[in-house]
Amino acid sequence: MRLLNYLYGGITARPKSSDARLYPLEAASSPREPSDLSCYAGQVVMIVNTASQCGFAKQYDDLEGLYQRYKEHGFTILGFPSNDFMGQEPKSDGEIQEFCRIRHGVTFPLFSKAAVKGGEKQSVFSFLTERGPTDLRGEVLWNFEKFLIDRDGRLIGRWRSYVSPTSRSIEQGVARACGLA
Repeated sequence: MRLLNYLYGGITARPKSSDARLYPLEAASSPREPSDLSCYAGQVVMIVNTASQCGFAKQYDDLEGLYQRYKEHGFTILGFPSNDFMGQEPKSDGEIQEFCRIRHGVTFPLFSKAAVKGGEKQSVFSFLTERGPTDLRGEVLWNFEKFLIDRDGRLIGRWRSYVSPTSRSIEQGVARACGLA
């Protein structure tokens, strides 16, 4: 089972109340988005590391669809562009925003480009990869990994890049976290 979680990801058992929480971390924000992530407290949040020139960039469309389906239920997606994997995000923050809006119709928040792995990794990804439930820990392996945070700011799910945002596992995880299943 641990190998399957490593390969594909999924939902973990509900974390204990003492588990680490996302809030009050901050992130490098774009001009349009707040840097204090506590403004998302009380919402179900999916954090995704993104790259516009990655083969998985078509997931922007599916992520936007997921966001549109569940946003009225207190769900949001936060995109974190990164150039950590084979230079697949060489664009500036403004160019990334424009590409996502025009090419994929993205309306969910996008933050400034920053590292998601290694020694320069931003605090959000340190939390996601080092402080969450044991079965969800580990370095980000590629672009478009997806992390699900419950309304209390606890990491409850993680999916690798090749798991589509339209997969049954992700849909069920988001619906359950939003209180719809």
